Amino acid sequence: MLLGAYTYAILTVPAASKEQVYYLFGGSAIKSSLPDLLGGVFGTTGVGGAVSMVLGVLIAIILAGCVAAFFAWLIGLPVLRLKSDYLAIATLGFAEILRAIFQWQKLGPITNGANMIKNFPIFSSFNITSGGKVILRLSTFIPFLVAAVCIAIIVLLINSSYGRAFKAIREDEIAAEAMGINLAKHKMLSFCISSFFAGVGGALFAMYATNAQAKPFTSTMTYEILLIVVIGGIGSISGSVIATFLYVSCSEWWLRFLDEVTVVNGVQLPLLRAGFRMVVFSIIIMIVVLFFRRGIMGDKELWDLPGRRKKKKEAEK
Repeated sequence: MLLGAYTYAILTVPAASKEQVYYLFGGSAIKSSLPDLLGGVFGTTGVGGAVSMVLGVLIAIILAGCVAAFFAWLIGLPVLRLKSDYLAIATLGFAEILRAIFQWQKLGPITNGANMIKNFPIFSSFNITSGGKVILRLSTFIPFLVAAVCIAIIVLLINSSYGRAFKAIREDEIAAEAMGINLAKHKMLSFCISSFFAGVGGALFAMYATNAQAKPFTSTMTYEILLIVVIGGIGSISGSVIATFLYVSCSEWWLRFLDEVTVVNGVQLPLLRAGFRMVVFSIIIMIVVLFFRRGIMGDKELWDLPGRRKKKKEAEK
């Protein structure tokens, strides 16, 4: 995600803003941006400007995923020889190394060092305005559209022959290898594909945060994503989507009132204060994990449930 965020930001900061963004380093080593280059073809104003911006952002998002996949391939060469916990520890170690490298001041003309990169196109840049007023708000539609396309591609992949090979390796590596599946090839493929979508997610995160900086991409973010997958159900795409909405809603929206000091008839209610929200949220997570050992969906998908119910009823008859 860090690689995706930085790739997107570096490739889309307008040339006119580079001196301001990279002021500590006397400007950027990359003098132009994708929207600027496309602006020379389609124009920089009116419909042409909009096309240049949209195409530039789209290409930058795809390149963000490709850069993440390339680094995953490099890291995967030594790391994928490991298994289980050792593989997780090694990948987490490489993540911390990358985070430190991107904050290295000598890479400042490219990554802006420990400073954030900003002034690139964000979600609100897609809003259609007239006279300073928003006519059509696309800032919410765009991230949902990109996410939906990514999820659709993942579903198609999982239902393909490669997806079935991934599932076989997940369940039993020895049996999969006995069936003629090349473990090294499919593990690397899985690692690179998942990293591609992580890079796309990083680009979207940069657009949401309106800046790219290495600081937010800590191990805590990794644990949150893993927790979402576990709650939704390992092996279920729709389960991960549902768990994402539930996780974010509970942690940032529904339980927010628990952080507010409440006074009733001159008496302050106990426990309700800053930080209590996360205590309750942690308890909810523990309850979900205890009663849903395989997650909310397990290895099932939403579209499989009607068919499963129908088969169950026929079996009961």
